[in-house]
Order: sequence, then C-alpha cells, then structure tokens
Amino acid sequence: MVAMPLQSDMLPQGLDISFKALPALIVVGMMLTFMVAGFMYKVADTDNMWVAGRSIGNIENGMAIGANWMSAATYLGVAATVALSGVYGLAYVVGWTTGYFILLIFMAAQMRRFGKYTAPDFVGDRFNSDTARALAAITTFLIGFVYTLGQARGMGLVGMYILGDWSAITGGALSAYQTMMIIFMVITIGYLSLSGMLGATKNMVLQYIILIVAFLLGLVATGWTTGYTTVLPQLEYGMMIDSLSSEFSDPFVGGSYYLWVATCFSLVFGTCGLPHVLVRFYTVQNERIARWSCTWGLFFISLLYLSAPAFAAIGVSLYSDQIGAVYGDPGMSGAAADVLVVTAAQLADLPQWFVGFVAAGGIAAAIATTAGLFIAASSAISHDIYANIINEDATQRQQVLVGRLSIVAIGVLSIIFALDPQQPIAALVGFAFSLAAIVLFPMFFLGLWWENTNRPGALSGMVTGIIVWFIPMFNEGNFGLVNGGEGLGIEVISTWMPAIGSGLIGVPIVFAVTIIVSLITDEPPLETKQMVRQCHSPEPMPKDKTAADVVAERNGNAPADD
Repeated sequence: MVAMPLQSDMLPQGLDISFKALPALIVVGMMLTFMVAGFMYKVADTDNMWVAGRSIGNIENGMAIGANWMSAATYLGVAATVALSGVYGLAYVVGWTTGYFILLIFMAAQMRRFGKYTAPDFVGDRFNSDTARALAAITTFLIGFVYTLGQARGMGLVGMYILGDWSAITGGALSAYQTMMIIFMVITIGYLSLSGMLGATKNMVLQYIILIVAFLLGLVATGWTTGYTTVLPQLEYGMMIDSLSSEFSDPFVGGSYYLWVATCFSLVFGTCGLPHVLVRFYTVQNERIARWSCTWGLFFISLLYLSAPAFAAIGVSLYSDQIGAVYGDPGMSGAAADVLVVTAAQLADLPQWFVGFVAAGGIAAAIATTAGLFIAASSAISHDIYANIINEDATQRQQVLVGRLSIVAIGVLSIIFALDPQQPIAALVGFAFSLAAIVLFPMFFLGLWWENTNRPGALSGMVTGIIVWFIPMFNEGNFGLVNGGEGLGIEVISTWMPAIGSGLIGVPIVFAVTIIVSLITDEPPLETKQMVRQCHSPEPMPKDKTAADVVAERNGNAPADD
C-alpha cells in the first residue's frame, strides 16, 4: 500500500491527542445508541425511507431540523471562523439564520402542499421534465458530497482528542486524522444504510439534545472556570473584546466588506435551496405543522448561533495565553481553529470526561447532518433517477436497495476526498451553500411563486447555474480540480466571484436566464399552473395527497404524468 501523507498540519496545536477512557465510553455509548435506534426504526418501504411516513410532529421535526442543520460547520466551524476571521465570521451566523425566515415565510408550507418525496421530485414534476429532475438529482448528490467533506473533517479532528492516534493499525499508511475520520464515517454509513429517514429522524432528536446540551454547558463551564463570564456568556463576552487582538474585533480585517456581503448572500439563499433541509417539510402531515417545524427549528438553531461567537472569544483568549499567537505567522492553524471549542474546554482545566462530552457533541452534530445529506443524496439517485427515469417499474424493495447502495457510494467518495481536505470546515460547507443557492433556490422559488416558469426556462437556468458555480471553483483550484489545486488564478474572478460567495453573482444570473427564457417560450400547461395555485390555496391538504392529485381530481382526470 502506498503511504498517505502524514499531514502534520492536521494535528491541531494544543489539542491533547491521546486515548481517554471516559470520553471514549461516552462516544462509544452514543454511537451504539444511534445504531440501536437505526435498527429499531429500520425501514423496508419508500415512504418511511424517504419521508418517515409523514408522521413527524412539529417540535420533534423542529429538533430534527436543528440537528440536521447544526453540522460540524455550526458546532465547530462558526467558532473557528469567528476566531480566525473576526467580524467576517459573523456572516455565517447572519446568513444561516436569515435563510430560515425566508423558508418560513415563502417556502415551508408551499413545499409541503406540493407534497412530494424529494427536492428533485419537486423540480421534475413542477417543470414536467425528467431532464430537470436529473439535473436537480445530480446537484443534490453533489451538494451532499461537498457538504459531507466538512463533516468528515470535523469527525476526524475531534475523534483524535477522544481516541488518540490509531494510525499504527494501518501500519503508518494513514495519519491519525485519516484513521479517525474513516472510523466514524464507516459507522455513520452503516447505521444510515439500515435506518433511512425514519431512523435518522428519531436519531436527530437525540443528536440535537446531545449537541446543544454539550455546547451550552461547555460554554458556560469554560467561561465560568476561567473567570471570563458567569451564567450568560452570550451577553457577557463583549467585555472581553478590548483585551483581544484587533483581528478579532475590527470590522472586515479578516475579509473585505464585499466578501462579507457575498458570503452572507450565498448562505441566506443556499439555506433555502438545500435539499436535506427542504425534505424535512415533507416528513410532516400538513402545511401548518411544516410552518411550526420551521419556527421551532429556528429557535433551536438560534440557541447555538447566539453562543458560538462567545466560545470563539473565550477560545482565542485561552489559546493566546497558553499556546501561542492566534494571528500572524505562524499563528493558529485551520485545524486548530476547527477544534477550538474542544481545545478551549481542555485549556480551562475542565474534567476530562466533561471535555469528552463537549467533543461528543461535535461528533453528534457531524453525524446528524451527514445523515440528512446522505438521505437526500441517496433519494435523489434511487427515487428521482432510478425509479423515475431508469426503471419506472421498480419495486419498493429495489428502490430501497438502490438507496442504500447510493449511501455507501457517496460515503466512500466523501472518505476519499476527505483524506486530505484543503479547506476549513466552514469553507467546505460554504461551497455547498453556493451551489444550492445558484442552482436550486431559483427553481424552488420561481416554481412556487411564478406559475409561468416553464420547462425551457428551468433547464436553461439550471445549466447556467451549474456552469456559473464551477467557474470560481476552477479558478481557485478547490478539490484539486485545476492545475494541481493551484487553479486558474484569474484575479477579477477571485475578487468579485469568490467560490464561497458566488451566489451574489450567480443567483441573479440564474433568475434572469430562467425568467427571460420562460417569457420567450410557451407557457406551461394549465394543470401545472393549477398545481402552483394549489400550493397557495387556503384549503387544507390531505396527508396522503399531492397538489397534482388534488388538481387531477378537480379536473376529473388521473394524476398528471411526470
């Protein structure tokens, strides 16, 4: 076997990388609980596999939304970005939170009323096109893949604190980070392949409780023990600002004003285009519960977002006092920043088991989001491509089998690329948000709110969006796509269309292309317009019916052919 790079840059400064018995027991117990839940709620039919039988209540779904949403990028990455980039990092807090208001007002209830299994299902049926369905499914798979890289990185980094360096079991072929990442990813793939959306949802509720309790208790205990804060660090950490470096508190030292706006824009509308978020609204009985799910989800999410900057401030102070300079050369590495939440608890001399609990919360966050991503990506392959395009006579058993194989496929692909992640957690996740904002959000929004959006317009917009998203990715060489990772290096693109904030340019372009093409081509069929109107009807929707079913019954016809 060819030895992989040792990756000394993936060994966070200051983190105690050693096996710790009590934290290991906490994490092993947590993982076994997830596996048991997956087994107890294992599925054999597509309804439970993809939408949990539409049986989830509003508070339960709100917690699942919170766990599904609060990934390693939230639990670890927000504090890391604020620590390294200061005010620029708040773009993640503002962008991700604002996106849920748009979801609540414009999309949650309407999506539920449309009543399908998946986001690509909506695109395919709304625009009467299997090609559009396939493009949406491929985009969903790509979003899941890119998003999962950040989760895998978080699992590997936090896993080293808990279980230590296990690279010896690979004969030195893999680094400590790589070994931990693979172990946790394999466990995640195993339980998801078994449980589907029903088991994943039940686990997400448990995962949310673990991650939010671990994060909030960790923050309060760290601030209290070190004397920085008392019982409300979210309000008190501002008193620390004067004692921290200017890179932390001065506006836009860590990123330009334009980059802040571009990043925030991409995150707001990327939130509204993420398939694994939108599918949560398909798991409830009706549109009222969908709205309340979004409201509860926003509340549960805000608990952590209001706390992450405080953890960043405390972590920066502890790191600079006990380890070394946070800014400058060499400064804190990206890997060290990504586990600053755990390192801060460790530097505060909290009990080892308690620090392990904080670390377990990070793993729970990564696994919960990975679950949602894998379900969304596998359903795109199994339901939208295999069952709707390749084999329209596929049985439920065949669809579930293809779905499970798809989970394994995206898991293996993610493991391979996460062996040498080139970006911090938040940046990796940001790429996925830009893709969702550019390609999918315009289709969802126009599809729900403008009945004249048609098939040529949607196809033109989606193809344009995919091309626009890849331009800055190629330019910056992300994932080693161009010139060995060096990229094209075109300065004007790097300045005005950074990959992490490409939605600011890309979203208006896709909206314009979609609208113009729709205006100069034939209007969609009347039945399609009626489906859009049904999404806004004040009449309650039956649990087991879609907008297409209702329209077909009113017209005295069978449901419209996809």
